[in-house]
Amino acid sequence: MNTELYSAYLYLNMSAAANSLGFKGAANWFNIQYQEEMIHFQKFYDYINSQGEQAVIGQMAAPASKFKSLMQLFEETLKHELFITKCINELTELAMVEKDHATRVYLQWFITEQIEEEENDRDIIGKLKLIGDNGYGLLMLDNELGTRVFTLPANPAV
Repeated sequence: MNTELYSAYLYLNMSAAANSLGFKGAANWFNIQYQEEMIHFQKFYDYINSQGEQAVIGQMAAPASKFKSLMQLFEETLKHELFITKCINELTELAMVEKDHATRVYLQWFITEQIEEEENDRDIIGKLKLIGDNGYGLLMLDNELGTRVFTLPANPAV
């Protein structure tokens, strides 16, 4: 739960960094990512409380806020999402060891979400590698990133 909250703060910082680099579309993309991570945080918060436990927000380190390029932003995004996948996998393994089938089933949504997150990041990094330093290409990609919209899940509490 707290890792998802950290993720939200990281992506909000990345949105500001992209904006300061002049990539308004990427700033939008990261802002949408922030909103999605807040939904993920809320899902964990609600689930923990629904299981008769008390969700507690812990202290966390400040996420990175300085980035040199669009490529660095997305490389760090992929690195972070790989870390999140590792955390979700560890939770799933623990649920299996504890024979907590409800939690194991619950975590399946996050496993599927991580597959999508990593694929999206790899696709953008691939495009950035093709583009290189071509300003026109960067402008086109930034425009594409700017078309991303936030869609509230039909049932965010599930």
